[in-house]
Order: sequence, then structure tokens, then C-alpha cells
Amino acid sequence: MKARTRAATVLLTPFFLLFTAVMVVPIGYAVWLSLFTEKQSGLGFGGTETVFTGLDNYTAALGDRAFREGFGVLLGYCLLYIPLLLAGALGLALLLDSALARARRFFQLALFLPHAVPGIIAALIWVYLYTPQLSPVVEAMEAGGIGFDFFSPEGALPSVVNIALWEWLGYNMVIFYAALQAIDRSVLEAATVDGAGAWRIAFSVKVPLVKASLAMVGLFTVIGSLQLFTEPLILNKGTGSAVTSTWTPNMYAYTAAFDRNDYGLAAAASVLLALTAALLSFAVTRFTGRRKARTA
Repeated sequence: MKARTRAATVLLTPFFLLFTAVMVVPIGYAVWLSLFTEKQSGLGFGGTETVFTGLDNYTAALGDRAFREGFGVLLGYCLLYIPLLLAGALGLALLLDSALARARRFFQLALFLPHAVPGIIAALIWVYLYTPQLSPVVEAMEAGGIGFDFFSPEGALPSVVNIALWEWLGYNMVIFYAALQAIDRSVLEAATVDGAGAWRIAFSVKVPLVKASLAMVGLFTVIGSLQLFTEPLILNKGTGSAVTSTWTPNMYAYTAAFDRNDYGLAAAASVLLALTAALLSFAVTRFTGRRKARTA
């Protein structure tokens, strides 16, 4: 028993050291930083001093309309993006797993390739495709009588959702496809013998057996959605877009830190966003846990 304990300690120590260095310490520093602010003396002509302000930065962030509206944007983004991502990735995985599919390896690679493109490059590509007088897509839409401004207040959110779908659909499809491949083929054969058709097998047999993967992807997608930053930041730069510099909470924190040099406010906004992610992660985990308990 002692030998096993020592072995476990040796194997786990590097993980906990790395976890402490890249997670615990930065979060602790952010919390500490959020309790202070820098103030200038002498009507702005004197030097700056760091002053302990307690929860004032949190009050300022929560009292700022731009910060609160950022969470509204995130809510709309999640309501639009998450169902489309889960349904699209699962549908593609089911299609590739079906007996009718051909050239599976080719389509797996083709669908996964967009994920290999860095997010900032993907956003730049789509900004080009969204820009009138430059984009062949916009030109083709206008030729077909379809007028849509991707940078307008109504079009900004769908534009960002489209970029995110292009980046992550293939990645999550691979996860679902791997889960479908792990299903015992004898179960599918038994369903076929019982007279179940392809649609019935897909939605009554396969989907229930990959619920764990659905829950995992859903949880990671919720967390990733709250960190929305790169795509709207690129749309904000020089495109005349409705996306502002405080469009999401992450952009609000970025603007507070690097445009206004208010690191305390930026840290407070980041901590509030992290708490929101933790609460949502807990809620999703509890919800999926209860669903599993009911179906067990």
C-alpha cells in the first residue's frame, strides 16, 4: 500500500505543480489585483499610487451598462450557437457512421481542417468574405436579390456564430464520430434484426448511447462560449461593424486593461466572468447527472 501511495504521489505531483502554476496562481493574482486601483494625486499631475478599494471594482463593473450588455450578447450567442453546433456535429457524425457513407476518411479530414486554422486567421478570412465590394459571397448574394449586412447590429451576432461554427463543427464531429464507433456493433445488429430502420437506429439507439459525449461537448462549449473574444475583436477592427470594444465581457476586460489602463477593473470583470463560467459548469454537470440518474 505504501509503495502504491508513493507511486501515485510521484505521478500526480507534476500535474499539481503545473496546475498550481498556470491556474491557481493566476486566478489568485487576478483576485488580489481586483481589490486595488491606481489613483493619481495632485489633480492628475502627481504620481500614481495603488490604493486598496475592496469590492469597488466589482461594483463598478456590475454597475457599468456595457459590461451587463456583454452578458446579454453572450446569452444570445449561446442560445444560437450551442444548439446549432451540437445538432450539426452530431448530424454529421451520424451521417459518417451510417452504412451509406462513402469516403469517410476524406470527409473527416475535410470537415476537421477548419479547426486547424488559428482563430484569428479564420476571423480575418471571414471578415474578407463579409465585406461588400470585396467578397464574392456578398456579390453572389446581391446578384440573387439577397441583401444582408454582416456588420449591422442585426447581422453581427449571426456573423460571429458562423465563424465559430466553421471553426468548431468538425472538431466536435470527430468526438461524436469516435463515440459512435465505440458502440457495440451487436447492439446495432440486434436493432436491425428487430426491424428498426436507419432513422430509428440513429435516433433511438445511437444517440442515447452517446449521451455522455453530448454532455461533455455541451459543457466544454458552454465554457468556450463565455470566453468569446477573438472573432468579435477582429470584426471590431476597421470594418464599420456594430461590434464594439466592449461587446463581450472578455472584450470589456481587455479594453479596461489595455486601453484605459484600469487593471483593477479588468481583473474584477475577469473574476466575475470566471465565476459565471464556474456556476454554469456546475449547473450543466448537475443537470446531466440528474438525467443520467433518471435513465439509469
